[in-house]
Amino acid sequence: MWIFSTIASKRAVVTLILGLALAGAGMCLAGDTTPVNIKKLGTIDIDLVETTPVVFNNKVYRFEYVRQNYWNNKTGDSYFRFIDHETGKATNSFARGYHLGSAAVDGSQVIVTAVNIWDGDKIDVFVSRDLKNWESWNALTLPGYGMFNTSLCKAGEDYVLMFEVGKPPEIAGSPFTARFAKSNDLKTWTLTPPECTYDKSRYTAPHCLRYFEGHYYNFFLEAVKDGYEQYVVRSKDLIHWEPSPLNPVLKASDEDKLIHNPNLTPEQRKRVAEANNINNSDFDYCEFQGALVINYSWGNQQGVEHLAEARYEGTEAAFLKALFP
Repeated sequence: MWIFSTIASKRAVVTLILGLALAGAGMCLAGDTTPVNIKKLGTIDIDLVETTPVVFNNKVYRFEYVRQNYWNNKTGDSYFRFIDHETGKATNSFARGYHLGSAAVDGSQVIVTAVNIWDGDKIDVFVSRDLKNWESWNALTLPGYGMFNTSLCKAGEDYVLMFEVGKPPEIAGSPFTARFAKSNDLKTWTLTPPECTYDKSRYTAPHCLRYFEGHYYNFFLEAVKDGYEQYVVRSKDLIHWEPSPLNPVLKASDEDKLIHNPNLTPEQRKRVAEANNINNSDFDYCEFQGALVINYSWGNQQGVEHLAEARYEGTEAAFLKALFP
């Protein structure tokens, strides 16, 4: 079974009102709507941006890319780790010096994809069956490319990797843009045709890829007039994309500054309260016990960032269907 990777006293409800006319099915009266509720729970950490919640061995973990400037990183280098969502306990770190990682679970395998340097030309794969011992190898080496975030999903028998490119201009267009590769064994990867992309015409930084009932879903960061918002588009062929009529999926709000981690220090809470917030980005989620555990970041999109958690009371199928009524 493929488990997608790719969870305050006050809980804010971001309600996306769907114009879902079910009268033809006799399910609601004229004018009724079906809301999709993402509950923002609040901030859980600072200086953490790219994270992925996953379910492994029937437990929720949060994969974290710990940057060099993370407040509690004393190693002098970047690394990856998993956090037990229930206890907060961290696994041993791995992949020292790697960046912008993303995690997924396929049966008994935990899979992490990452770049070796920001704006570099290599993406590597890490695989473990126990979150302790890791194998790794190169997935893609693309001379001349500048690559950043990655996200992995499974479509039938194929693993599909979405990766963010900033160059070359003929591939990226207006940075940052999604490109795709496929593999049936995680080791031999083939780039999809160059028309498989989203979207070279403007800033559309990709972060989270899912596949459901014949459609790929790309959750990406859209630059808007006053900041950055989380949008979603879907496609059957990675070429032609349909935007959700409910975009944005998430946007900056006061509820981002709720405190969901009681262990934040007074100084950290002060920073949260005073932070400039123009951004909701790096959206990712997993399904656990009939609900979605969601992580995203907020901040000024210029280095002062915070990690937050949200929740959707429903399955992944219900969530994706609701976004495209």
